[in-house]
Amino acid sequence: MRIDLHCHTLYSGDSLSTMDQLLRQMDRCGLDMVALTDHNTLAGALEFHARAPDRFLVGEEIKTRRGELLALFLTEEVPAGLSLRETIARVRAQGGLVGVPHPLDHLRDEAIGRAALEEIHAELDFVEVFNARVVYPADNRLAQELAAVWGLPGSAGSDAHAPFELGRAYVELPAFDGAESFLVGLARAQIHGRLSSPAVHFVSTYAKWRKRLGAR
Repeated sequence: MRIDLHCHTLYSGDSLSTMDQLLRQMDRCGLDMVALTDHNTLAGALEFHARAPDRFLVGEEIKTRRGELLALFLTEEVPAGLSLRETIARVRAQGGLVGVPHPLDHLRDEAIGRAALEEIHAELDFVEVFNARVVYPADNRLAQELAAVWGLPGSAGSDAHAPFELGRAYVELPAFDGAESFLVGLARAQIHGRLSSPAVHFVSTYAKWRKRLGAR
C-alpha cells in the first residue's frame, strides 16, 4: 500500500484542505492512506480518521523546545513546548511511534538539526528521509544516509498543506494492522518522491495570515 506519511488538514491553521478534497486527491494520485500530522493538534486527524479509518492515520507534528518531532498512532494530543525526551516519552506512553520530520533542512527553524538528531537517534522509530518541501535535495540525502548508519527505517511525506501537494512523496509497504506491524513494514518500504516547487511555501504563508486575520 502507498502512504504519504506527512500531511496536514485545515485544523492545523495553515492548510486550506477539507476531507473530501483530500480523499479526491488521494484517489487521483493513487494513495491508499495518508498520515494526518497537523501542528500540535489531533483535532482534524481524529475527526477524519473516525469518518474514514481505512484512509487516514492519526499523527501529530509536535514542536519541542529543540525543533519538531513526528508522531504516529496517537490517541491523545501531545502538547507543544516540552523537551525532546519528554515528548518522546509521552508518545511512547500511548503506544505511538516517533520520528523526526525534515531533520536536516537548514532553511527551517523547526528542523532539529544534526546535533539533536545524533543525541536522540537511539530513541527514535524512524527518520523522515524524503520531505517534498525540502528545497535542497542534499538535506534529504544526508537524513537518509544517517538513518541507514543507525539502522532506522526511513519515512517519506509530501508535508502537504494543500490537497494538490499530496502524493509528492510516499512510502510503499505491506498492509499493516497496528503500530508494530507498520514499523516492520516500514523497515522494508520503498521510498518514492519528487520535490515540490518552492512556490508551495506561499500556500502556508497565505493560510497563516488568513488564520490571523480571521482571529482578529
